[in-house]
Amino acid sequence: MKSTAHLLVFFLAITLFYSCTTPAKKAQPPVAEKIEEQLIMHGDTRIDFYYWMRDRENPAVIDYLNAENEYLKTVMSHTEALQQKLYDEMLGRIKQDESSAPWFHNGYYYYTRYEEGGEYPIYCRRKGNMDAPEVILLNVPQMAEGYNYYRIGNYDISPDNRQIAYTVDTIGRRQHTIFIKDLETSETRPTYAEFAAGDVVWAADNQTIFYTVLDPITLRYERILRYNTLGQEAAEEVYYEEDDTYYYMGVSKTKDGKYLTISMSSSASNETLILESDNPDGRFRVFEPRQKDRLYVIEHYKGKFYVITNKDAQNFRLMETPAERTGSRNWSEVIPHREDVLLEGMSVFSNHLVLQERRNGLREMRIIRQNDGNEHYISFEEEAYTAGIHINEEMDTDIFRFSYTSLTTPSTIYDYNMNTREQSQIWQQTVLGDFDPADYETRRLYAPARDGEQIPITIVYRRNLDPTGNNPLLQYGYGSYGFSVDPRFNSNAISLIDRGFIYAMAHIRGGQDMGRQWYDDGKLLNKRNTFYDFIDVSEYLIANNYTSPGKLFASGGSAGGLLVGAVINMRPELYKGIIASVPFVDVVTTMLDETIPLTTAEYDEWGNPNIKEYYDYMLSYSPYDQITRQGYPNLLITSGLHDSQVQFWEPTKWTAKLRKYNTADTKILLTTNMEAGHGGASGRLRRLQEVALQYAFLLDLIE
Repeated sequence: MKSTAHLLVFFLAITLFYSCTTPAKKAQPPVAEKIEEQLIMHGDTRIDFYYWMRDRENPAVIDYLNAENEYLKTVMSHTEALQQKLYDEMLGRIKQDESSAPWFHNGYYYYTRYEEGGEYPIYCRRKGNMDAPEVILLNVPQMAEGYNYYRIGNYDISPDNRQIAYTVDTIGRRQHTIFIKDLETSETRPTYAEFAAGDVVWAADNQTIFYTVLDPITLRYERILRYNTLGQEAAEEVYYEEDDTYYYMGVSKTKDGKYLTISMSSSASNETLILESDNPDGRFRVFEPRQKDRLYVIEHYKGKFYVITNKDAQNFRLMETPAERTGSRNWSEVIPHREDVLLEGMSVFSNHLVLQERRNGLREMRIIRQNDGNEHYISFEEEAYTAGIHINEEMDTDIFRFSYTSLTTPSTIYDYNMNTREQSQIWQQTVLGDFDPADYETRRLYAPARDGEQIPITIVYRRNLDPTGNNPLLQYGYGSYGFSVDPRFNSNAISLIDRGFIYAMAHIRGGQDMGRQWYDDGKLLNKRNTFYDFIDVSEYLIANNYTSPGKLFASGGSAGGLLVGAVINMRPELYKGIIASVPFVDVVTTMLDETIPLTTAEYDEWGNPNIKEYYDYMLSYSPYDQITRQGYPNLLITSGLHDSQVQFWEPTKWTAKLRKYNTADTKILLTTNMEAGHGGASGRLRRLQEVALQYAFLLDLIE
């Protein structure tokens, strides 16, 4: 009996020893079924084994996405405590009951506020002054009850202040329903519009709204509709229909409220239609006909229009024209074109004109007095910052409101007296905890590109950090559509920076950071410059001891996902890990499919692959098509099932194919939000969980 007991203890000890010393079985990723699909164009045949993943109605597709989510959860389970810590840190910096800076319009002060623990904003106003009783326009937390996703697209108040028209997306696919709320009775009623684009604008009669409607299949911007809010049958009427699939479309009105505008635009050309807002039964007329490579924006001022245009001016110039004769032959020049200054926007006042300009990659605010042309600039102190025209709804004021931020300065709103040149801070984002801007340093660097251009970089790190090449660094880029990557404060990033990370923004070509030529040199048949610039920035940061390949990480989303996807095909050894958010990676297949939302409107950006020259060029960098058998860095790929801008199957297919070809022992993870679209979770606090996962992914990879 005694010997049997000793034997049992011996065997238990042996079992325990092997269970402790034998590694646990490594979690295995889902294996996607391979079904051959031949894609033939211009005599070229591409084989896509994961083409079948396009069908969101196919249960096998949903099962695969769920399996990927479970795999990620398993692989990242050991970071759950870190994720919670990161979430708590980021949440702890947020003043949860914060309100926005109030702005004045038509007799009321408007603002948004949050309540403690609230995911969504509450839209409010007060009559005359901020001491007046609060009136809640939209209580979004209550409205969102029962929905997994809820977002207000846009809203507009009727000129008599009695009604609000607003748009709601409950899927995340930019398919909005329009509602009308009586602000005196609080009665809310839906309209006929269920595939609205998100814009809505009142005419001056207080009973007519105009809005854009999408094609329910392609989600193409298709028609402008007029709706009479008195509620008669057949109140909805098609007012304009756009046949050219190259254009996005939207409706708005001029700042003074005198004109309604319909804008058709692509990245290379546009056209605007105008109609007096007090004549909603009238017909819109063309301000200036669309022309190839011609862009313009307008604003009305006392019987004339100001026009910002690239007509004979690559970086744009300012023109003016009589309201009754708007064609370009009647335009006269106010501000000429400048080679070193990009004219980005304007805000018109009764006595002043404000121009937003960009010089050496940074924005400037130019104040011009209307009666005599006297002008000056608002000065800014930091080496790298972002300033911008904020909400300026009133014409008859000498106060200009602008926003200001940097990588170390929280978002701040200033009121600037255009006569006295005095400015006052009226609001600043509250950052709770022990955050002190003096603990951090921002620098502006320039990396030499392989063709001789100087690529700006903005970096931030803790002031006591010593760049020795051993620092982890997260490099961010975008580089498409002319969108400039401006340095803005992000309180979430403190959680990385305080753990020794350097954060770097690469101002690569494809944006307009250094002027319109910067954009032209990173689009269409110049697109590869975008990827080369990003790689050259990485090599510069390594060469100058800011980081090393074992500590360098990169991130990009949407077209920025295309960027990092192309880069890791070209230079995978440079990066330890990549975060690719809703990445546009299946470029050729998507741009050949006109049934996919937005495809034809993107030809001005990427080219039309039905033309062989563009097909061949796209194919040369398309991340999905250029995957080869090599070692890839660790990847965290995010997606949204209802994404209308990058269809969910692109990151899904990319994940499956990368795993098939990857020769390195690295993690390739996919997480799909099954209840959201391009922007991820709609709630401000739930969104932090997604950020916490991404940060935990990066921190877990640091050796």
